[in-house]
Amino acid sequence: MSQVIPEKPLRVVVWSTGTIGRHAIVGVDAHPDLELVGVWTSTPEKHGQDAGLLAGLDRELGVRATTDRDELVALRPDCVVHGAMTDDRVFESIADLTELVRDGVNVVSSGPVILLHREGTLPDEMIEAIDEAGRQGNASLHVNGIDPGFANDVLPLVLTSLSQRIDHVVVSEIADYSTYYQPVVMRDLFGFGRPIDGGDAKPLLWEPGILTTAWGPVVRLIAAGLGVTLDEPLVEEVDRRPAPRDTRTVSLDVAEGTMGAVRFRVIGTVDGVPRVTLEHVTRTAPDQVPEWPTPAEGDGCYRIEITGEPCMKLEFTHHGEHGDHNVSGMIVTAQRLINAIPAVVAARPGLVTALDLPLVTGRGLVTGTVAGAKEKR
Repeated sequence: MSQVIPEKPLRVVVWSTGTIGRHAIVGVDAHPDLELVGVWTSTPEKHGQDAGLLAGLDRELGVRATTDRDELVALRPDCVVHGAMTDDRVFESIADLTELVRDGVNVVSSGPVILLHREGTLPDEMIEAIDEAGRQGNASLHVNGIDPGFANDVLPLVLTSLSQRIDHVVVSEIADYSTYYQPVVMRDLFGFGRPIDGGDAKPLLWEPGILTTAWGPVVRLIAAGLGVTLDEPLVEEVDRRPAPRDTRTVSLDVAEGTMGAVRFRVIGTVDGVPRVTLEHVTRTAPDQVPEWPTPAEGDGCYRIEITGEPCMKLEFTHHGEHGDHNVSGMIVTAQRLINAIPAVVAARPGLVTALDLPLVTGRGLVTGTVAGAKEKR
């Protein structure tokens, strides 16, 4: 399938103004094939404020944020860029996204990540409910981002196109999260700053089966892209380590002895042999657990390792022009969704994954061409 180029600018609503949403506002405004027509916020104090100011731009965009869902649906946008928090309300957010699709609005969303792949995690009837809503509204839903997303679905699958034989695909995120601002994720989901054993309740993420729910879709999508049927269930491995000293992050303080770092894997096997592995090495200070994998440069990377013939390793890093890798992590998450909008709008109704979409690029975003392209359209 070739790249999708819209005949006229697509009308877009950005859903949220937080860590992803504010970057999505900037990205939609900058894209020559897109027009920002609305912004949703969950914060009453932001209702009525201009989107440009909420996004940190030095100018107004003439679009006011609203807490009224129906007001935005009534605009009949071509697509919603959904960047609202879903990790702590998975099934409620699935219901929200399904209803948007039923209302005839295409959606690209950063979560819930359980929807990155169609098979193996959710009951078939839940996926069919999304597909049926898509048929009713003639609209599509695509969930992606950077991780889970591009760094461990499209990118590794593209790299495998160079393979003669594939023995094992390992996709990793190796990152210092000290500058990542998301207190709910850091404390409540990961458990950073909380006792490793005893004390308050164990974070949900480390309960058996939850890692498979969250990152299993990535492992299964890679396997599907390679035509491999995995053993069930997937294998989970978790190694949590205490902070060696008091550590301060932008999200929370991590006291010495509380959880400071974690390394986990979700492994897909075939006849008991590991074939596809998702790994995370997550620290709250860059010098923690030095024996674990570290980036070749900087404080964060995505790494793809393919053993077979030939053996290959690819390390992908990013950092913000005016910030670090955690800032740019939000930007690349938003932009993967934004740049996929034309392809998702043109896709068949229902849930679509990275395996269903054509080539997605940063078409129209080369410096010096964006403003002119917007004016011409």
